[in-house]
Amino acid sequence: MLMPKRVKFRKQQRGWMGGVATRGSTISFGDFGLKALECGYMTSIQLEAARVALTRHIKRGGKVWIRVFPDKAYSKKPAETRMGKGKGAPEYYVVVIKPGRLIFEMGGLPEALAKAALRLCAHKLPFRTKFVIRGEVQ
Repeated sequence: MLMPKRVKFRKQQRGWMGGVATRGSTISFGDFGLKALECGYMTSIQLEAARVALTRHIKRGGKVWIRVFPDKAYSKKPAETRMGKGKGAPEYYVVVIKPGRLIFEMGGLPEALAKAALRLCAHKLPFRTKFVIRGEVQ
């Protein structure tokens, strides 16, 4: 499970998720990619599940790049706890996904195999995505 080695502050505020991604919105490394169409939080567990589904389908062929990293602490208060008494402890780490952000990139394999693998991968994610190809207008 991905998480930062160390952080400056243990707890973070939730922040604002509006707008579209300007960074990380074009294919830089591979030939095919999986692009987010909605905003949301993606946990490190969801990211790992998507990566496993992707790599199992391509069976050691091609190369995969993960373009996001979960570096935002997501805190929760325990169940059946009364109000007050401060903020809860960090439960897991998330990455903030905005529309247009590339999540995975792939290269070195045929388009049909890449599309099938990224479709399986997309089922593990909590927002809508689309398959993109290098050089095409998205």
